[in-house]
Amino acid sequence: MSMEILKNLILDEERALYGIEDTAIQNVKFKGEKDGESALKECTNIHVKDCLFALRYPMWHDKNFAIESSRFLSTARAPLWYSSLGVINNVKMSSPKALRECSNIKISHSDIKSVEFGWFSKEVEVIDCTLQGEYLFFKGEKIHLSAVKFKGKYSFQYIDNLAIENSYLDTKDAFWHSNNIVCKNCVIKGEYLAWFSSNLTLINCRIIGTQPFCYCTNLTLIDCTMEGCDLAFEYSDVKANVIGHIDSIKNPKSGFINCQSVGQIIKENDKYHGSCDINILDNK
Repeated sequence: MSMEILKNLILDEERALYGIEDTAIQNVKFKGEKDGESALKECTNIHVKDCLFALRYPMWHDKNFAIESSRFLSTARAPLWYSSLGVINNVKMSSPKALRECSNIKISHSDIKSVEFGWFSKEVEVIDCTLQGEYLFFKGEKIHLSAVKFKGKYSFQYIDNLAIENSYLDTKDAFWHSNNIVCKNCVIKGEYLAWFSSNLTLINCRIIGTQPFCYCTNLTLIDCTMEGCDLAFEYSDVKANVIGHIDSIKNPKSGFINCQSVGQIIKENDKYHGSCDINILDNK
C-alpha cells in the first residue's frame, strides 16, 4: 500500500493531523501562534521524517509509527504517550515526560534529555543512544539497553526485567526495588546502588560509589570491580566474585563474597545475625 505524503508545511492548529493513516509526514514544523495540542493523535501507520515538534502532546495513542531525523523541543511536552509499535531513529529530544505507557518501541542513534522518560512503558529497546534525565524507566517492564550513555538520578526504579550491556551509567539510587536485572560489561557510577532489589546480576561490571547493594535479595556479582564502595552489601543475600579490593563490607546477610582484599569488615548491630562467608582470595 502506497503512502500519502504531506510535506513542507507549518502546522499549529489543535489536532492538526488527527487520526491520519498510511501517511508520510516530511519536513513539517509543528509550531505557531495557535499553539495547538495533539497534532498527530490517534494515528496509524505513519512515517515522520525531518520534522520539528514545538507543541504539546503531539503523538498520543499512535500505532505502527516511525520517527526519523527529527527534533522535539522542550515545549513539545509529553510527546509520546499510550503509543505502540514504534521505531525512533536519529532523533534529538529535549521534551519532558517523553515516553509514557508505550509498548514495543525501538530507539536508536538518538540523543534524549527528558525527565520522567519511559514511565510505565514495556518492551522498549534503546541502542547506541545518549540519555539524560531523572527517574528513567520508572516501573518499566522488559527493557533492553545496549551501548547507551546515561546521566541522571533515580534510574530504573521499580522496574521488572531489564537487560543492559556495554553501557555507561552515571546515576544515583539506580535499580531501587527492581526485579530481574542483568548488566553486562557496564560502568555503573553512583551512590546507594540497587537497594531493595531482587534477582540482580552484574557481569564484568565496574561499580563506583558509596554504600552499594543493601537489602538485596538474590544478588550476584561475577568478575566485577568495586571502586569507592564502602559499607557494601548490608543485609543482602549475595553471591559475589569481586576482582580486586572492596573498601568495606557491612553486615551481609547470607551467601558469600570473594575478593582480593577488603579495607574493613564491619559486623555490628547486625539485626539479622548474618551468615555470609567473606573470603580473601590469593592474588597469585
